[in-house]
Amino acid sequence: MATAKPLPRKVLDAPLALAGKDGTREATLSDHAGRWLVLYFYPKDNTPGCTTEGRDFAALLPKFRKLGADILGVSRDSARSHQNFCDKQGFGFELVSDPDETLCNAFEVIKEKQLYGRKYIGIERSTFLIDPESRVAQSWRGVKVPGHAQAVLDALTSHRKP
Repeated sequence: MATAKPLPRKVLDAPLALAGKDGTREATLSDHAGRWLVLYFYPKDNTPGCTTEGRDFAALLPKFRKLGADILGVSRDSARSHQNFCDKQGFGFELVSDPDETLCNAFEVIKEKQLYGRKYIGIERSTFLIDPESRVAQSWRGVKVPGHAQAVLDALTSHRKP
């Protein structure tokens, strides 16, 4: 099995706008170096699937933190929209506003999608488990929400076993 390469510096050091229960702030992915990071991409705030996914990760947040992992959700919504979404849902983790698609393009999650026969470009629901050395340890693409947060927690548990 080939060793995964660390994410490029331009991805790790890109300035990000984060929103959460404590307001908004700027940060980078490299701020999470030395810890596990669950980076999940979702299409839109306040939609049924995205709300369920966020709630599922929030419900398991204490278990993720006990294993030394942080969680960040990413969509193209504004920081203000993220702030309202976090406040409404009570998420204990932050959401990244990526309107210019910096992270979305770096992780190649922008795809052509179809809804009711109409084609459009949007975020393919995807999750990346990033290890403490900033390497992608595991990825999930085309995610179906039911059971996904638990599957990510199970994978983290497996990766942390000696």
